[in-house]
Amino acid sequence: MPSQFFGLNIAYTGLLASNAALNTTANNIANVQTEGYSRQQVSQQAADALRVFQKYGCAGGGVETLAIERIRDEFYDAKYRANNTNVGEYDMKQYYMKQVETYFDDNGVNAGFKTVFDQLMVTGMEELLKDPSSTTAKAQFLGYAGALTEYFNGLAGNLEALQKDINQEIKLRVDEINSLAGEIATLNKQINTIELGGNKANELRDRRDLLIDRLSEIVDVEINETPITDPYHPETETGATRYVVKIASGQLLVDGNEYRGLSCVARTSYEKTNQTDIDGLYDVYWEDGQQFNLYNAAMGGELKGLVQLRDGNNGENFQGEIIATGLTNGGMQDTVTIRVDKGYLQDLNKCNLSDQGGIINLGNQEFYYDSWEYSCTYDADGNATYTYTFTLSDSEKNDNRVTNDRVGKTATIGAGIFYQGIPYYMSQMNEWVRTFSQKFNDILVSGYDNNGNSGSMMFTANKASDDDQFDFPDGTRYDLGAAHGDVTVKVNDDSYYRMTAKNFDILVAMELDPDLLATKVDPADGVEQNDLLESLREMVYDKEKMSFRGASASEFLQCILSDVALNASSANIFYSSYTGIANAIDTQRISISGVDEDEEAVNLVKYQNGYNLASKMIQTLTEVYDRLILETGV
Repeated sequence: MPSQFFGLNIAYTGLLASNAALNTTANNIANVQTEGYSRQQVSQQAADALRVFQKYGCAGGGVETLAIERIRDEFYDAKYRANNTNVGEYDMKQYYMKQVETYFDDNGVNAGFKTVFDQLMVTGMEELLKDPSSTTAKAQFLGYAGALTEYFNGLAGNLEALQKDINQEIKLRVDEINSLAGEIATLNKQINTIELGGNKANELRDRRDLLIDRLSEIVDVEINETPITDPYHPETETGATRYVVKIASGQLLVDGNEYRGLSCVARTSYEKTNQTDIDGLYDVYWEDGQQFNLYNAAMGGELKGLVQLRDGNNGENFQGEIIATGLTNGGMQDTVTIRVDKGYLQDLNKCNLSDQGGIINLGNQEFYYDSWEYSCTYDADGNATYTYTFTLSDSEKNDNRVTNDRVGKTATIGAGIFYQGIPYYMSQMNEWVRTFSQKFNDILVSGYDNNGNSGSMMFTANKASDDDQFDFPDGTRYDLGAAHGDVTVKVNDDSYYRMTAKNFDILVAMELDPDLLATKVDPADGVEQNDLLESLREMVYDKEKMSFRGASASEFLQCILSDVALNASSANIFYSSYTGIANAIDTQRISISGVDEDEEAVNLVKYQNGYNLASKMIQTLTEVYDRLILETGV
């Protein structure tokens, strides 16, 4: 039979439950504007009934307050983070593609390609055609040509600066991943310390979820939380959990109280992938030395967007089949010959291989190489075979030698990144200036100047090591066809491969003496003859004479802007779309876990009434006990 004071105990439990609910409501209201805060509620249940051995069976024992728990839906968390990864990726792409679009734009305010090209081939050419013997007209024409070279020099410089900015931002994101991972690991320890005692670390869990939300914007995340059981009683949970965070398609970042740090290591000059890459691009490594795969196709987030912008080559990386190995330098260095069948590798004007050495993958084994040479050979039927022969570095860089079992396997340099990033646009500019200069110079050297002297080239490139300029002799020409026989071009030869948008320039001798500019086909013609100039103008506007991506030389801007505009528009559309989805999912999350001021106001009244009623019950029972103890005879 229960004590006479049993009712007082029941009322007391109700008072405690209402007090806990009121305190929780106060906490919710106080955190209504706190980012990442999850609404909390009191979990309670009826206390165990007491058997009284009466006809009515058991007497209720009041209420038990079990825990204060946060309201959170992990399903919406997972959806939000998966979408947040896409938001991060396209946020970076839209931001930087807007800058690239600005660089290429020709809006009349900043002189773009069309403006400077029309000055050369319309304004300058028309004046020169009127009086081919005029030194002034030639000087003006060369001035407009110089403006064209400066345009490409400046554009290449802008893209290099942009690649440097993106590279630095990759380092900032890696540093932020480390910071987030360290804080998450610390929170895991704190949460387990609290929850081992049977309590819920609600605020700490909210903070951890907020960090995971931010991490999911930088890189894709995968979360797994499992309870830790007593090793001697596997069916008994300890209250602690093992919280594991994986990023970049399953690479372990945090495991309980421990996390793996990442570090950025700048590439040396002989580790460049592309000819146009700036020095010091970062590769990322785990703290144990294992390389973090930045080119993982399944990776997402801001890191993916930044890597694609920095290294995107539209999938046009070096790849071919190993057909032979050999020795050079007295047997001290290995060579490997690779046959290529990709059009962008067969055309040396499109080549973007590093000219300072690099790393080549030969059948899944990596080797450093010092230099390479390109060969175009023809069989009896005039069919061409295109090969590259790489001279591998000595034992100071390569621990192993190349063996014959590499023959027949695939060779690659860099990764094929199917996005049009900085290397792609640099390569496109290089291809245009090389092809245009080559065709333009071919016409000039085939003609004669006013003095009857053989024409000289006008467009050339500056050497990096000194104040000299490249000569581009015919012996380095690979595009003259089978009639001219086999051709081999070494990386350090004065071939048009050495010309880039960055070092594109006018021949200094012609700038000093404009009369060196050839204007006629026949040396016997008079000084007023301009048929060679007419050929130059035809070449520029006739895609049969010079073709760039199926268009004429004058349509370079349309070709590039179509790529830039498409990528910028795509980034804007996807960013807007994923942002809208993120807002919709977040609204659903907030509807469950967010604090609603009206709802909390209702709860406040409800729990206040419960508290008042429990207090009234205690007061009533107090009066009953007073009568029982003081006024009833015992």
